[in-house]
Amino acid sequence: MRVRPISPERLVAELADRLAGTAAGGRLRVAVDGPPAAAPDALAAALVDPLRARGRAALHIRVADFLRPASVRLEHGRTNPDAYYEDWVDVAGLRREVLDPAGPDGSGRVLPSLWDAAVDRASRTAYVTLPERGVLLVDGALLLGGGLPFDVTVHLALSPAALRRRTDPGLRWTLPAFARYAHEVDPAAFADVVVRADDPRHPALVESD
Repeated sequence: MRVRPISPERLVAELADRLAGTAAGGRLRVAVDGPPAAAPDALAAALVDPLRARGRAALHIRVADFLRPASVRLEHGRTNPDAYYEDWVDVAGLRREVLDPAGPDGSGRVLPSLWDAAVDRASRTAYVTLPERGVLLVDGALLLGGGLPFDVTVHLALSPAALRRRTDPGLRWTLPAFARYAHEVDPAAFADVVVRADDPRHPALVESD
């Protein structure tokens, strides 16, 4: 294994090249996994235009728009790390409305947002169609290891020290959930692409020798 430093701009370009060049037929479902401190949403968003420029339609989906209602999500309190790990995301809704339709036998008809957590009600977003060979970019935390059907997985890894340092003080109650994720799932051991993101200005790609 080697760790190759790379600029943020070059990281986006290399990932876009890799995803656009994937030979698998049909649509491509990509997980961009990482804690909020690693900004997986920013990386997923940055890939949309480069993919389109390479001839691949791209759709960015935020797992934050597929949370469960507050009555379920916060049943054990607003700062329960185990609930954050196990119960916050509407996994069934994400599969039903996004991942399965974008799969090999799916219709391509995808719902970009299911639940507006800010007002705690359904988003009422219109369905969109992801064309054949389109790329679905799903960003969020704790995405891997739970059986969600992704074709390519990207994991943004932070050391425990960097995660604590870069996590917003109001979200530090989530840190035990990420420690559990690292111990139980170890996403860096199997993700297709692993990016060390301790310093957002100086990421590094982890590559096999």
